[in-house]
Amino acid sequence: MTGEGKAGDPSKVRIWDRPTRVFHWVLVVLVVVCFLSGRNGRFDVHIPAGQALLVLVAARILWGFVGSEPSRFRSFVRPVSEIAAYVRTLGKRAPGYHAGHNPLGGLSVVAMLLVLLLQAGLGVFAVEVDGLYEGPLSFLVSYEAARRSAELHAMVVDGLLILVGLHLAALLFHRIYKRERLVKPMVTGWASHPPGQGPAPRLVSDWRALLVLAVAAALILGGFELAWRFL
Repeated sequence: MTGEGKAGDPSKVRIWDRPTRVFHWVLVVLVVVCFLSGRNGRFDVHIPAGQALLVLVAARILWGFVGSEPSRFRSFVRPVSEIAAYVRTLGKRAPGYHAGHNPLGGLSVVAMLLVLLLQAGLGVFAVEVDGLYEGPLSFLVSYEAARRSAELHAMVVDGLLILVGLHLAALLFHRIYKRERLVKPMVTGWASHPPGQGPAPRLVSDWRALLVLAVAAALILGGFELAWRFL
């Protein structure tokens, strides 16, 4: 599957496949649900939502190796020299062009995935102070270690909120100052493709994404089940 231009509009190409867009918006919902349920003590909601988030993050990491071209790490994890060169262009009040994440945006994606992975991973071993609710693998560690994991789990939220704030600020900066629409392509999948920018990025089938999600769920949830049965 490729990202050829829409009929009647050859300047538009698909840069974001459906799985990447679904991941992005479902992740937003899960982060909000996890944050609100955790702050309000609704661990009956928080724990399953956190496990769903962990599966989703694992699937996105796998998708970064086998997914569509713009979603692969190799397409947006750039050398420091390229990131620095891109930063020097931020003062120019003109839209740039990237068939996917720009170099700085790619760095933020990696940071977000790592923080979410750390956050969810700590939650897996955490236990509530009265012991009524616990992460799926908390039985593998002592109560003291599980409580420490819960404390770190809460502390990492601050780092996550900082990343979310920077992400929103960057979106506003690109929309207002650079005159670039970054949100709309993540909704529709389509973006401008100026002449001379080469072929449209290669997109892969949605079926591959379903397979990746199944593998991620098997690894995470299946791992929990094996631990419960044999450890």
